[in-house]
Amino acid sequence: MRVLSVSLIAVLGILSSACSERVVGSKSRPFTMYFVPSVDAEALNTHGANLATFVSQKVSQELYGKDEGFFVKTAVPTSYVAVVEAIGTKKADFVIFTTYAYILAKDIKGYPIDAVYTVLRGEHHPKATTAGQIITRAGSGIKKIEDLKGKKIAFVDPASLTGFVLPTKLLNDNKITVGETVFAQKHDNVVTMVYQGQVDAGATYYQDPEMKNEGGKEVLVLKDARARVLTQFPDVESKVSIVAVTPEVPGEPWAIRTNLFADQDMNEKVRKAVLNAVSEFAKTADGKVLLDQVATGVGLQAITDRDYNLVREMVKEAQVNIEQVIAGQKR
Repeated sequence: MRVLSVSLIAVLGILSSACSERVVGSKSRPFTMYFVPSVDAEALNTHGANLATFVSQKVSQELYGKDEGFFVKTAVPTSYVAVVEAIGTKKADFVIFTTYAYILAKDIKGYPIDAVYTVLRGEHHPKATTAGQIITRAGSGIKKIEDLKGKKIAFVDPASLTGFVLPTKLLNDNKITVGETVFAQKHDNVVTMVYQGQVDAGATYYQDPEMKNEGGKEVLVLKDARARVLTQFPDVESKVSIVAVTPEVPGEPWAIRTNLFADQDMNEKVRKAVLNAVSEFAKTADGKVLLDQVATGVGLQAITDRDYNLVREMVKEAQVNIEQVIAGQKR
């Protein structure tokens, strides 16, 4: 009987030890950073491994005063839905989101996660925002937004933030009722339709042009959606002009789970260490490559959940069904 008791105590001790090891950041339960599957998975896995190594070392130094002890791994699920649900099941601790996926996780699912960073875009004058634009063909007679009344307009997709939601709000705010609308599915398709005169105007993403040195001469280089068809239509800049640009909204969020640990002091300590490490990594050569691969970005900027309130209002006004959007893996 005494032998059985000792054996039982030993087994319980082993089980207890095994359970205790599965805390976030332990070897059996690494701190997990998820990427949405928006670009090549192989590239994300390669560059994500560099991120994991860097964060692991930096957080270990902060917590334990040595280069190891806090374990980190990255993952790239096959769907946006899987990324969102990984937050709810506590499989994901840090997520590089799309805006819609973040709103689904935070607002609709009610999962404990907060936006902490967004990507800076633009080499010379980087911005942490994104915007839409309305374009028209030169000679269409459309000079200002009021001229769009009753016109045929091409949008990207009802799920597109810059190619539908933002331009639609701009039109509504100006009390503009358009005529026929069509959805072209891609930003470059919209530009092509406008260029070829198939529609009176179109809505796509906007990005400021940038100065570039070409042959010793400084020239302005297109960065908005028109740049996507330059090879096919070299004169697109002169043939397709911008009618209006929408208000800017924050770019895609990088977010962290808020319930990593039951102990709030530990939760805050790890959160702070991770965010500092991610910020430092973004400034390294490997970090710059990752940012470029993931989001054509050049840096990170701190952000909070409140910064996405305007986007939430726009999505609601445009009557976008976020769950359907995510199920279709559209940005």
